[in-house]
Amino acid sequence: MLRIRHEVNGGPEVLFAEEADRPEAGAGEVLIRVEAVGVTLPTVRKVREGNEPISFGGEVAGEIVAAGAGATAFGIGDRVTGLCFTDAYAEFAVLNTAMTSRIPAGATAVEAVALVRSGLVARGAYEAARMEPGESVLVTAAASAVGTLALQYAKAGGAARVVAAVSSADKADFVRGLGADEVVLYEDADWGAPYDVILDGVGGDLLGPAVRALATGGRLVAFSSGGGTVEAYELLVRGASMIGFQMRAIAVGKPELYDRWLRELWQMRGAGTLRAAVHEEIPLGDAARAHTLIEQRRNLGKVVLVP
Repeated sequence: MLRIRHEVNGGPEVLFAEEADRPEAGAGEVLIRVEAVGVTLPTVRKVREGNEPISFGGEVAGEIVAAGAGATAFGIGDRVTGLCFTDAYAEFAVLNTAMTSRIPAGATAVEAVALVRSGLVARGAYEAARMEPGESVLVTAAASAVGTLALQYAKAGGAARVVAAVSSADKADFVRGLGADEVVLYEDADWGAPYDVILDGVGGDLLGPAVRALATGGRLVAFSSGGGTVEAYELLVRGASMIGFQMRAIAVGKPELYDRWLRELWQMRGAGTLRAAVHEEIPLGDAARAHTLIEQRRNLGKVVLVP
């Protein structure tokens, strides 16, 4: 099978394709023929900034072709999506059944990869913010896979004002098409503050300006891998709060809630209140171009590799 790897850390140019043996499903695992792989910013960062090469993990979707001992929740031929921790950039991948879910009839593998993981993160961030109808919401990284869905969750939740923060003006029409009432650029001196809720998918140097854009009693939910620091005084003077959110805490610690959110996500998709935005489907062998798109922040929605 075809597989993408890297032996040194660096930019997209360090990625290469190779032939490898097809993996085998172990106990509680299924083997899928991969139809779509989601590319994420954290993975791109690990390739460039990590101390050693990684085995690519990521969201994958496809058809089950084999099952290991005890993997009875699914059958051969089922179409599923899930989080793969090893060798996700490949024509075949192994999934633990605990991190696997069925793709509904009528949905594509590309749509599943663009919708499920990103949608659950967006939903979790939205829930962590305890947003009330009529409040104002700012979403940073609004043109990203998670950001596009966070905009839609805020709109569906009754936010009176949903504002998208993006890196460049050429993304404005795109995010407006997903429900943003207004668009601001990171470089703007005025972000249209104050906001009751900020869903932050960027972190780093933008965390400070985001906190200063909070209204009195406002809540900022940080869900990115960008890090950053906040002066406690900035929260104190606003009576505001900052909340960290990670999807793993829900998937591992609250599986029933995870399953309910997953069902609701597909229901919203079916009702037309939530849709996945896919920037481009890129051949697996051209993974370097996918990483370049994300590293340069040029993607509008999800970038998907297709074997």
